[in-house]
Amino acid sequence: MAKTDAPAPLKIRDRVVATRPLRGVPEGAGGTVKVANGLTWDRYWVQFDNGLWIGSVSGSDLVRERDWEEFKRRRAEEAARPRSEAKEEPVAAAAEAAGGATAGAAASKVPAHLLERSQKARARKAGGE
Repeated sequence: MAKTDAPAPLKIRDRVVATRPLRGVPEGAGGTVKVANGLTWDRYWVQFDNGLWIGSVSGSDLVRERDWEEFKRRRAEEAARPRSEAKEEPVAAAAEAAGGATAGAAASKVPAHLLERSQKARARKAGGE
């Protein structure tokens, strides 16, 4: 079985912290897991310290209380890391290879050779071939 970096699912009575603002609960608010459910998507009922209960909270919106400082540090590092421009180059190259046919080509990320093939097919169909 492959080892993953995903944390273990939360359990009932685990102390957690909200990683983003939720309905009536600010980011960083602590709480306790009261119910854990979900088959393919872990969701939880959490009673927060301000007395509010929220159901169907995604596991991605919660972190264990002991891991909160580490979570904030990792999130700050990811935000400070420069975005890679390498991801944008293939899209621009594909749009340029298509002869700048459409501005939507870059937005839809359709490869240039497929756009060209489609244009040729439309031309054949319009020509009655």
